[in-house]
Amino acid sequence: MNDRAFVDANVILRFLTGDPPEMAARSTALFKAMGRGEVTLLLDEIVVAEVVWVLQSYYGHPPTEISRALWDLIAHEGFEAQDKAAILESLRLFADKNVDFADALTAAHMARQGITEIFSFDTRFDRLPGVVRSVPEEEGPDPGRLS
Repeated sequence: MNDRAFVDANVILRFLTGDPPEMAARSTALFKAMGRGEVTLLLDEIVVAEVVWVLQSYYGHPPTEISRALWDLIAHEGFEAQDKAAILESLRLFADKNVDFADALTAAHMARQGITEIFSFDTRFDRLPGVVRSVPEEEGPDPGRLS
């Protein structure tokens, strides 16, 4: 019987960092069970984004290292995601184009939907192939704006 369950960022982080050792050992056991086909782990994009952010901001790992480690893990057939191909493509863009993971994920979704234009002030979108960045036109102040 193959059980299915979502996996949280903290389990992935413990596995990848080995920190703290007792939680890392439990995470490793779970991923070994996944490797044996005993469990299928469901992965949400926001979890991947959280893992990327923690590995980069707290642990100081560079994008290429983060991308490689997560790619090797997530590409396993024991992981399922709503759009696994977009997650894997976003990891590649994150490492290759020096952009934020969230921007890379947006670009991957755009490509899969055949959309090329994005409204953004972020010039890093200009690094992404097939993405055309537009800047919103100036209008007047919006009374619904947060203060």
